[in-house]
Amino acid sequence: MQGPSSFPAVFPMAIAVAAGAAVPFQAASNAALGRALGHPLWATLASLGVSVLVVLPLMMLMRVPAPALGTAAQGPAWWWLGGVAGVAYVTAALMLTPRLGAAGFIVSVIAGQMLASLLIDHYGLMGLAPKPAGGWRVAGIALILLGMAVVQMGSSPTASAPGPASSAGRS
Repeated sequence: MQGPSSFPAVFPMAIAVAAGAAVPFQAASNAALGRALGHPLWATLASLGVSVLVVLPLMMLMRVPAPALGTAAQGPAWWWLGGVAGVAYVTAALMLTPRLGAAGFIVSVIAGQMLASLLIDHYGLMGLAPKPAGGWRVAGIALILLGMAVVQMGSSPTASAPGPASSAGRS
């Protein structure tokens, strides 16, 4: 049996860390785009549109077969919540990152993800096998929440974000 420190576990974790490292850049770029476009929802639409423009050629390159829409349409409604969650996340990111900063927003996102993940695991929601929320897992979540509080204490939210030009040197 492979332990959590084995190489096969480290490689996917490294990819996940790299993907996670892209998220603050996504939040900040979407926030700037929202200001430039005049409304956060335009930036949400633009971001999702760019995602489509990137994934379609990739799917063609990889020769991904046609989706089984009939099967997906017969599944539970929660299968389609990913799109709703994506819109909610992108919109929240571009509206809140200027106020909280990248670190403040992302640490809050991580806390929310971990709380929801713990509940999903504990109750076996969304088709996953139950994985009880034992003391160590709850303690880990408590440490994440404490970390969120520490990060937020170390920064003060701003009432408004600077525009595309830097606000350095302004009084």
